[in-house]
Amino acid sequence: MSAADRADLFQALFETAPDAMIVVDREGRIVLANVQAGRLFGYGNADLRGLQVEALLPEALRSAHGAHRERFMANPRVRPMGAGFELVGMRRDGSEFPVEIGLSPIHAGDAPLYAASIRDISETQRARLTLARARYDAFVGQLGRLALESRDYEALLAQLPELVAEALEVEASAIFLSGTQRQDLRARGSVGMPLETLERLPALLQQVNWKAAASGGHRGAIALQDLPASSAGGLQALLAEAGFRDAALLPLFDRREAVGVLLALTGEAQAFDRDKLHFLQSAAHLFTAAMQRNRSEERLAHAQRLEAIGQLTGGVAHDFNNLLTIISGNLQLLEDEEEGREERAPIIQSALRAVRSGAALTRKLLAFARRQRLSPRPIAPAAWLGDVSALLKRTLGETVVVHTRCEEQLPDVFVDPGELDAALVNLALNSRDAMPRGGELGIAVEAHEALAEDAALELEPGRYLSISVADTGIGMAPDVLAHAMEPFFTTKIAGKGSGLGLSMVYGFAKQSGGAMRIESQLGYGTRIVLYLPVAPPAAADAAGPERSALTSGGEKVLVVEDEPEVREIAVAFLRSLGYSSRVAATAEEALDVLRGDRAIELLFSDVVLGSGMTGVDLAHEAQRLRPALRVLLTSGYEHPLLSGDTDANRFDLLRKPYSREEFAAALRSTLDRR
Repeated sequence: MSAADRADLFQALFETAPDAMIVVDREGRIVLANVQAGRLFGYGNADLRGLQVEALLPEALRSAHGAHRERFMANPRVRPMGAGFELVGMRRDGSEFPVEIGLSPIHAGDAPLYAASIRDISETQRARLTLARARYDAFVGQLGRLALESRDYEALLAQLPELVAEALEVEASAIFLSGTQRQDLRARGSVGMPLETLERLPALLQQVNWKAAASGGHRGAIALQDLPASSAGGLQALLAEAGFRDAALLPLFDRREAVGVLLALTGEAQAFDRDKLHFLQSAAHLFTAAMQRNRSEERLAHAQRLEAIGQLTGGVAHDFNNLLTIISGNLQLLEDEEEGREERAPIIQSALRAVRSGAALTRKLLAFARRQRLSPRPIAPAAWLGDVSALLKRTLGETVVVHTRCEEQLPDVFVDPGELDAALVNLALNSRDAMPRGGELGIAVEAHEALAEDAALELEPGRYLSISVADTGIGMAPDVLAHAMEPFFTTKIAGKGSGLGLSMVYGFAKQSGGAMRIESQLGYGTRIVLYLPVAPPAAADAAGPERSALTSGGEKVLVVEDEPEVREIAVAFLRSLGYSSRVAATAEEALDVLRGDRAIELLFSDVVLGSGMTGVDLAHEAQRLRPALRVLLTSGYEHPLLSGDTDANRFDLLRKPYSREEFAAALRSTLDRR
């Protein structure tokens, strides 16, 4: 084949090649281009000849490409690069598109030439992205299925890092969650992470202030290079030491607050493109949704269990208080008969002390069951905290250091002061017992605004004060924490605790219109927060009227009680105090007596009267018949009828078990009120 024939053959092959072909000289000028090159870049063949090859690239890439070309052409032993080098091309109209280039030297003549085959890979890249996104979607679907099937997000914690690393094809992934105080981070799951790196990461993440970055409205991925250079140096050095050149940090949110971090790490630089970051965001959303659902289910189940226990407790306390009323009443009557026989007085007093102890026990049960009557009034939080902290410092001893903090200009809290003091002392004593070698107890009072989405605390929207009690004690394991508020549950040795402290505080908070939250982890202390309502602007002091000094009288009283022995005690007390009495076992029988005996001046009735009308119903109907009739109700617990009926609150209530002195004072207070 002659030289002319070879030249014709080369020209034919050059023009008919499926890819764009250009030939450049040593200075990078295009000396030859085929038709496909002109079509691909939007030039005529004549326009391409003499053009600098960098003109076919975006302006941002031209300088780097020129330097790379110079190095390539300066090597006399340069070898073909082959296909597969990806770059971005630019058409004559300025539009950019992905290309794949193969570059080879041409040894012909004296001047060196270089041939480049160029292929538009837009469709190939789109197909590749589609496949990658389909793969990510498959992993998101797998993670979603695990989140739905898993009843415990703790199990999901162990699987999430492994799924993330596999989906993104990175070397390591880890998840960190905040501890009890919502400040410290702890590793809860990881894969491919050296142990030393895992242990040092939480402190370095705190240094870069990940939570502030997340709380600033940034709910997407935070790339390693986006963190502040002044604080991220230690984190970058640690990751580089472990062989990681790039990382993506995803804040995890529990509703509005950042509670953790999901990390993905790789040895490649700039490895996280938009699709990978989008997958990480989807994984984070699924995990936090599963975490919130699991916690909501736990709260609901716990609330239902506590409500059921509360109903049972209230019923038991009511019956028990009836028994205590009978025992106490008979002991007091026996005391009158045995007056002057000193040898029996200590026995009776001992029995009465046992009755008072039993009554105190039922009060704790009723506090948990939210079945006691509270007397709330406005309390200034700063003054109250100052008084109670002084008491606690004396009570807890020198080994417990008490710190207090109260926000300025807080509104008054609206609660029963005695019950609030008792609640705080209970919490403080529990904290002391959890710190056998001493420690720190922090009490803080802050404002809290309950929004509509604060359903987790079961608070009505409005203004509250939060009173937090945090200790540095041994904390509680998850199985202990799950039962901490149940009555009679205690981890203390026999004789050291009744197991009613936390349950009483919980009941007090709920009945006061607030809530209670416990955060505790074994080895990390315990933090208990009470949310209590702010006093309304026109709140009046809820103290009851002063009782008359008179303890006896001659009026006629109708006693309505379905328990015969309790009824007999009331009648005996009335007789000893100089009152006359009539009795009835049911509300219907009592109404018949009232219709026939106009001399009756006071109705003394139990709230719970078995079947039929209640004592509250009876009181309303009796005053409809006799508007001037006085009413005194009694009950072994705060019945829901009393808390749910605003009209019922105008009736005085005497709690069982009652002493004769209390009974006498309540009678005179009700009869003397005009």
